[in-house]
Amino acid sequence: MLVSVIIPTYDRPEFTREAVESVLAQSFQDFEIIVVDDGSGSDHQNIRVSEDQRVRVFQRQHRGAAAARNFGVSVSAGKYIAFLDSDDLWEKKKLEKQLEYLRRGPEYKICYTGERWLRGGEHLNQMKKHQKYHGWIFDKCLPLCIISASSILMERQMLDELGGFDESLPVCEDYDLWLRLSLRYPIAFIDEQLIVKRGGHPDQLSRQYWGMDRFRVRALQKLLSLKLSTGQKELVRQELMKKYNILASGALKRKRFLLWLYYQFKQKC
Repeated sequence: MLVSVIIPTYDRPEFTREAVESVLAQSFQDFEIIVVDDGSGSDHQNIRVSEDQRVRVFQRQHRGAAAARNFGVSVSAGKYIAFLDSDDLWEKKKLEKQLEYLRRGPEYKICYTGERWLRGGEHLNQMKKHQKYHGWIFDKCLPLCIISASSILMERQMLDELGGFDESLPVCEDYDLWLRLSLRYPIAFIDEQLIVKRGGHPDQLSRQYWGMDRFRVRALQKLLSLKLSTGQKELVRQELMKKYNILASGALKRKRFLLWLYYQFKQKC
């Protein structure tokens, strides 16, 4: 098969079945689907998502989305890797259009797409800060994660070179990887809404952690240990200062005074 589709899931049997069905409905059909059940509870064990022989389900102890995706890649065989979060969906021509784009533009080894947002089944408009960019977009990826994991299609060798997702990050592991990727490679953007992101449900990871910028800070700090140009280092440091300020304000609001002092100190270092 040409494409390996990795779907991590945790206690989401219905969402996962719908995600798998959206892949099986693709106009391009040369793929395998690897569902990684990341330690779902007893009520959701032995998940059954499809009888299609291209779908394989692996059950593992709960270690988080990064570890689940890395494991899925390790047991996959495709030249290209695609990810699909279990609460997201693909439009019918998603893979077809991405593969055709990469075929026509061999200077690109990775591309992502536009997305449609639903919250509670209702359309949600995206803010200006979520604007997508094309090409060498490292600076555009610093403020927040503008690339949805569910929209990515990339050559396997890129993940092998970078070592995959950072499993020490419980969230923002995609932000960390896209930063490291955008340092090395231009990233193509297809300006079509080829995925559907479904939000508003209570088990979203972004709802489970206070101060998501804490994890983005860890990703930015890691970048400073890599080989960066002087300009890139300055951009990373500027973004770190912004995030320290945001975290300090959040800590003060929650009366976490020691944490507030810590982030105040970090802004002066």
